[in-house]
Amino acid sequence: MVRTVVVHDEELLRSALVQLLRSDAALEVSSRAPGAGLPDRDELPTDVWVVDGDCLWGPGQTHDTSFRAQRGGRLVVLTTARRPGILRRAFDGGALGLVDKNAPARRLITAVHTVAKGERFLDETLSVALLEGAAMPLTTRELSVLSLASQGAPLAEVAARLHLSRGTVRNYMAAAIRKVGARNRVDAIRILQSGGWT
Repeated sequence: MVRTVVVHDEELLRSALVQLLRSDAALEVSSRAPGAGLPDRDELPTDVWVVDGDCLWGPGQTHDTSFRAQRGGRLVVLTTARRPGILRRAFDGGALGLVDKNAPARRLITAVHTVAKGERFLDETLSVALLEGAAMPLTTRELSVLSLASQGAPLAEVAARLHLSRGTVRNYMAAAIRKVGARNRVDAIRILQSGGWT
């Protein structure tokens, strides 16, 4: 039996994924909400984690905090080609499986079995998006400035939290807007969020 845990923030979709995976008699499937704690020491280890890409990083976690480092085990991430940032971070974070949310149901079961053997599974529909996600358009500092701005922080607060001058924050903001081809700060934030970078 392959012990599999599904992690999704929406209960209806989480339970649907559990039912789908349980259709394979070789899988023992349970589920958790993204904010649930780590497994108890008494629990049997999980062979494969199936995680929605939007659940990899919770509040207070940085993009460098990998789900795999926290949970252990092998990881299958569900995402779409429209979110190259999530794809790239999942791949860099050690995910062995990347499955398109628009793929046929059987593909997820195949991915779980492949990852359980320690092999990589990359949905062919995500290959190009993963390559596009290889080049993050912004520097770490530019991304930090826009991330704080996306949370509603005014310029002065962004400068104080990042220990920068206001002029430097404005320069980072202008560079970020230019690099993503946005019209303004709000448009730049929208572009980064839709791409899964923030």
